[in-house]
Amino acid sequence: MIKIRLARTGTNKTPLYRIVVTDSRSKRDGRHLENIGTYNPRAATGGFVLKYERLAHWQGYGAQLSDEMARLLKRNPAAAPST
Repeated sequence: MIKIRLARTGTNKTPLYRIVVTDSRSKRDGRHLENIGTYNPRAATGGFVLKYERLAHWQGYGAQLSDEMARLLKRNPAAAPST
């Protein structure tokens, strides 16, 4: 199964996350298919950047959101991508 989830980068006590599309069997920070955005939990504003058209593309192929990704998308709604 293909999952859309967070992969941690950054240093100790300074977390940064990539939003990646990956096989569900791969490790958290392991190999991924595509990097579709970033998330910085320490940023006051603008810490969430996502390519919504790529998100829609992968969901069209049956990719499932992780629980945390679903929460992030609920907190950061965006306009529907234009097609």
